[in-house]
Amino acid sequence: MDLRKLKTLIDLVSESNVSELEITEADGKVRIVKAGAAPIVMHTVAAPAVAAPVAAAAAAPAVAEAPAAPVETGHIVKSPMVGTFYRASSPGAKAFAEVGDVVKAGQAVCIIEAMKIMNEIESDQDGTITKILVDNGQPVEYGQPLFIVE
Repeated sequence: MDLRKLKTLIDLVSESNVSELEITEADGKVRIVKAGAAPIVMHTVAAPAVAAPVAAAAAAPAVAEAPAAPVETGHIVKSPMVGTFYRASSPGAKAFAEVGDVVKAGQAVCIIEAMKIMNEIESDQDGTITKILVDNGQPVEYGQPLFIVE
């Protein structure tokens, strides 16, 4: 499970009344338990089908030292729901927002389809769109960054 997805799950548990969340995927199992104010993450990785050679185990720390992703600056417009991200109201229509467009708070910047309902997502801040973080037609999660507005 990638770290961005794990962080999203931790934030979801922190901000909700859920006290425990467990997710099982092909590559492992994650269990998040809210103990007091902060959630505790217990991550179990599925055992590989073939035993890894000792040389591969020694190379593992080098992978952990990969450079961190660059931190985005500016205000992040996040997805308020799980669904499918669309930049325009229909396949041939003009996109709600492009990089470089000036947007006002309350202006629609995209649509998220959830359960066959099209929900217009509005910018929550005035500014200029500097980056679009999701491709058209891609699934998005709750709290996932969609746009950067400066």
